[in-house]
This record gives sequence, structure tokens and C-alpha cells, in this order.
Amino acid sequence: MREREEQYHSIFEATSDGLIINDFEGYVVEANTAACQMYGYPYEEFIGMHGSEFIHPLEHERALNDLQKLFKIGGYFKIQGTHVRKDGTAFPMEVHAMSFLYKGKLHMMSVIRDITERKQAEEAIRLEKEKSEQLLLNILPGAIADRLKEDRGYIADSFPEVTVLFADIVGFTDLSTRLSPTELVEMLNVIFSEFDRLAEKHGLEKIKTIGDAYMVVGGLPRPRTDHAEAIAEMALDMQVEIAQFNASINRSFSIRIGINSGPVVAGVIGIKKFIYDLWGDTVNTASRMESHGIPGCIQVTAATYEILQRKYLFEERGPIPIKGKGEMVTYFLTGRKALGDRP
Repeated sequence: MREREEQYHSIFEATSDGLIINDFEGYVVEANTAACQMYGYPYEEFIGMHGSEFIHPLEHERALNDLQKLFKIGGYFKIQGTHVRKDGTAFPMEVHAMSFLYKGKLHMMSVIRDITERKQAEEAIRLEKEKSEQLLLNILPGAIADRLKEDRGYIADSFPEVTVLFADIVGFTDLSTRLSPTELVEMLNVIFSEFDRLAEKHGLEKIKTIGDAYMVVGGLPRPRTDHAEAIAEMALDMQVEIAQFNASINRSFSIRIGINSGPVVAGVIGIKKFIYDLWGDTVNTASRMESHGIPGCIQVTAATYEILQRKYLFEERGPIPIKGKGEMVTYFLTGRKALGDRP
């Protein structure tokens, strides 16, 4: 018997994990050196302590109830939680426990592992994943990002009715010859960051920037009936932002804005440097509204005018030649109608 106990004790001490034997009242009757060191107690003090004394105060009630149930049931169980050392410091741990006969009586053998490094690694992975997710969401709409993660093929969806806006900062190209690249990019970043905030405010989807041009759309990837109104509000607010920016740096920038409404195809193609983009005549015409517009004005097509005329103020520009389209009747969006003036 003595030889068996010595053999058992040798095995008990050989592992780097903490080993604790509790009776079914929860008191420690045996422990290896690794367990004593893990909790910071000398062996003589450790023996006789109750398992509840190691549980973190915030987990005490729940964990104690769980342990009492498990001790009664016996068998095998695995739990994770937070334990406390003698000096009061806490550490995450994992326990594998099983019932077994010890000195002729039923006891619980617990293998306790300090999982601090594992938790730190998991947290680091979680934070990196969160940053990657946020970066992806800065590039693609959430719904599109989710679809790309599930299916790496191309995405192409048809939307029967959206409104597209293009804006270009007038004179910015000429300014680039007088400013350093750093100054130019910094100035452009300030302006476009404000536009980004406006797009978020109005629930719109920024598509991309092309040099000093800005493209945004209403009505996708989640369709909405007020897509044209949201874009109109965005356009009017963009004019206000440019005016405020000019006042803050004593400049005289203006923007040309073009808007059109109609069907588009939207999606993601290719295998590298993904971008959520739009295709179709509606997009091309919106771009033409901007390029054939007048600095400081918001030029819209007849299609957009028909949607917005009851709530917004317009001036008819009349028919003008549009590259690739021939003559088109266009309108300038000038403001909002007062509530009493709306039909």
C-alpha cells in the first residue's frame, strides 16, 4: 500500500497543471506543488481550505451553486471561470474534474490550468478580427461584406430605383499646382470626411472618391422609397459644408453637383482590392449632370425633378447638350419648399 501511495504521489507531482483532490463537502484533502504555487499558498495552509475560497467574488454565488450541483452529481465536468490567489490577484482558469475513489472514499479530482496566456491570445485575435471587420466595413456595405465572406464569387444586384450623386470641387486641380501633395491631401481629407459624415447622417452609401470627385447613392444596398429626398438633403448640406470650410481657411471653393435617378446594377467584381460599385446609364447620366453643371449649383435630370418637385425648389435650366445623350432638359435644385407650400 505504501509503495502504491508513493507511486501515486510521484505521478501527482509530475504534472505542471494544478491537481487538487476535494472531498464531497468541497474541502481540499490533497494538492500537488503546482496547485499550491498557482494559488500562492504553502501546502500546509492549502490543505483543508474550501473550494469556494478560490472563486472570484463576482462569480462566487453562481460558481458555488454550480460546484455544489456537480459535487452531488459526480462523474466528469469541465468549467471555466476566474479564481483568486492568496495575494488577491485574479486569473482565468479551466477545471477538468472527475469523481474517483481516494483512500476508499469517493472524492473529486480536479485538474486546474491557468489559461491567462490562452485568454490573452484569444483577446488579441478578437481585437485583430474586430479591426479587420471594421476595415472591411469601411470599404464595403455590411450586407455586401457578409455575402463576400460566405461566397468569394462576384456580386451583382439590380435596383430598379436609386438616386446617384456626383460632386466635384471646382478649381481643386489648379490648386494642386500651388500646394504640396501633403497639403492638398490634407485639405481634401477634411472636405471628404465631412461629406462622409453627411452620407452617414442621411443613411446613404458612399461609393468612392475619384481624385477630387465624390460619389454617393441613395436606395441601396437596402432599398428605400425616399432615396431621392435623402440625396437632395445631402446635396444641400454639402453646399453648406463647403461654405463653412471656405470661411474657416479663407478660400473660395465651390462644388458642382449632378444628380440622376433610375435603375442601376451594383456589386463587387474581381478578386483583389474590392470596391462596391455601380453600373448603368443612370450612373453615367448622373456623372454628366456634374461635368456639364455650373459651379455652385446642383443640376438634376428630369427624372429626379419629377420625384422631388413637390418638396423642393427648382429652376429650369432648359435643354442643354449632354455628351453621349444629346439634348436634355435639366433643372437646378435651389432649396427646400416650406411645409405650407407643399401640395
